[in-house]
Amino acid sequence: GRLQALLQLPAERLLPEAYRLQTPVSPHWAAELEGITIDPARLALPAVAGALVVETAGGLLVPLRRDWLQIDQLAAWGLPVLLVARSGLGTLNHTLLSLEALRQRQIPVVGVLLNGPAHPNNLSTLEQLGGVPMLGCLSPLDAINPTSLREQWQELELSHKLQA
Repeated sequence: GRLQALLQLPAERLLPEAYRLQTPVSPHWAAELEGITIDPARLALPAVAGALVVETAGGLLVPLRRDWLQIDQLAAWGLPVLLVARSGLGTLNHTLLSLEALRQRQIPVVGVLLNGPAHPNNLSTLEQLGGVPMLGCLSPLDAINPTSLREQWQELELSHKLQA
């Protein structure tokens, strides 16, 4: 679909979701409304050749079930986390709390990437207080297409920062 075209990926590189819930609410509630019980075992990572990027549903403390939070699933996977946070007002508290929750559970953090209009102070404050690499800020794009995404990726030197 759209993501595949934007990232110019072969179809076999995009894997289907373990669950595709229809109701636009927290995963635990959507599953309950749809008569589904989310089984953490079904969320096991697939065996793939090469890099694997897993996008989660919602924030770290979003419940997948009433007894299983997103951060519990992250800990079970044992993967390092790339935390994406909004760039504007409220992100200092939100991001620092998220980093604290990850640190408390000993989940490694690759870094933080802010998303939204650049803020004159949040990036530097998070860099000083967060204790993890700040990878930059993804500013809104006039047009979202493979070229604009590639240019922003290169401008932020993300390939180099994510390999470090």
